[in-house]
Amino acid sequence: MKRLGVGDLRVLSLVVAFSSLMASAALAAPPRVAQTVPENGATDVAPTLTEIRVTFDQDMGGGFSWCGGGPAFPKTPGQPRWVDARTCVLPVKLEPDHEYQMSINSRSFTNFKSRQGEAATAYPLSFKTGAGPAATAGKKYSVSDNVPAIAELRRAIDEAYSYRDLRKVDWNKLFEEHKQKMLQAMSPTEFAQEAAALLANAKDVHIWLKVGPATIGAYQREYTPNWNLKTLERTVPGWEQQSPLVTVGKFPDGMGYIMISSWDADRADALEPAFEALDDFVGAKGLVVDVRPNGGGSEPLAQQFAGCFLDKPVAYAKDVYRGTGQSGFTQPQDRVVKPKKGRPRYRGPVAVLMGPGNMSSCESFLLMMKQVPGCKLVGGKSYGSSGNPKPFDLGNGVTVFLPSWQDLRLDGSLLEGEGIAPDISVQTTEADLLTKDPVLDAALAYLRSGAGPGK
Repeated sequence: MKRLGVGDLRVLSLVVAFSSLMASAALAAPPRVAQTVPENGATDVAPTLTEIRVTFDQDMGGGFSWCGGGPAFPKTPGQPRWVDARTCVLPVKLEPDHEYQMSINSRSFTNFKSRQGEAATAYPLSFKTGAGPAATAGKKYSVSDNVPAIAELRRAIDEAYSYRDLRKVDWNKLFEEHKQKMLQAMSPTEFAQEAAALLANAKDVHIWLKVGPATIGAYQREYTPNWNLKTLERTVPGWEQQSPLVTVGKFPDGMGYIMISSWDADRADALEPAFEALDDFVGAKGLVVDVRPNGGGSEPLAQQFAGCFLDKPVAYAKDVYRGTGQSGFTQPQDRVVKPKKGRPRYRGPVAVLMGPGNMSSCESFLLMMKQVPGCKLVGGKSYGSSGNPKPFDLGNGVTVFLPSWQDLRLDGSLLEGEGIAPDISVQTTEADLLTKDPVLDAALAYLRSGAGPGK
């Protein structure tokens, strides 16, 4: 199963330990989803719904993996909870007129398990909410509003979209192909959906549209993860998920392990266990920082963690903004990461595990860690996407968000569409990842080789 996401990847997971008796018992048939509220494929779901429920066909062990990411994943004001042995509830805050997609378990996240430890069969769940009361208030929509909206969309692309010419899109042809349906749109949502179909041709995950509070994505990426969470649970000694964002472990020879699944600014407090673990590992022989599931979030939050590995400020990337100067862009500016006062100071060797799941602010984190003495990036190439999107009001109830900058490496080369190559490249297959983690193995081999700052 390929992972789909826009922006950062969000997975709510809890690891549950089972007794040795259960672990050694023969596994029964895998649990299956018996019912969800709302039902898969439901339309006109009340946006006032405050929780999503899943009920399985057998008693469960108490863990959970609500999987998904970006605008298609609902906002979660609280933690998931089990209301009985078979039913788990996810608190949500839904938006009106919005399409949602998630998965109950996935190929890599399998913490919905039976009491015998058998992972539940992955179950995709998608639904659409109806219009809220505010949707019908205010100015009445008219198709005549679409004419200036199309012109404003084209102006925004031509004058403000930072990657307008990157993928050689024929914008004239696309506008001609989609013009009639945009002109005939009978609502802001209908217009936004057709505009999204047009914009999807840019293959840019940092483009989306909003109608009121509802978000409509233009393009969703697909990638095959280079990790398997179930294998990691078996492989990393002392595996313990300490928050929705942070999992830690420790190897017998003293090597530390920290997984950070997102730089989500809305849940910055959930990153605190990573700093606490780093404090515990200050004297460790080596440290593995695993960000392979991390699709981005807040770059300043990533800077806080990266600052724990540095003695002085250091430039890690450049950027240029669209809209000024003779070339249409600003002059390149350095982005700098600084030592973080009041946080742990780790100065031993570090291996950062990376892969195609990394994009946006997590790619910035990778570039920060490339400046850390004794640090190596291990795994597969990152996805290659960073946009710093800005809103443009189209005047008909639709707002489009377009990337405003070009993210550059220190040498001035473009990151978009290319990604970041690891220092130690490791190829993986889905079959490999069922029984072992070659990326983690390569990282530990590097750390155990006597690597370190200056070596």
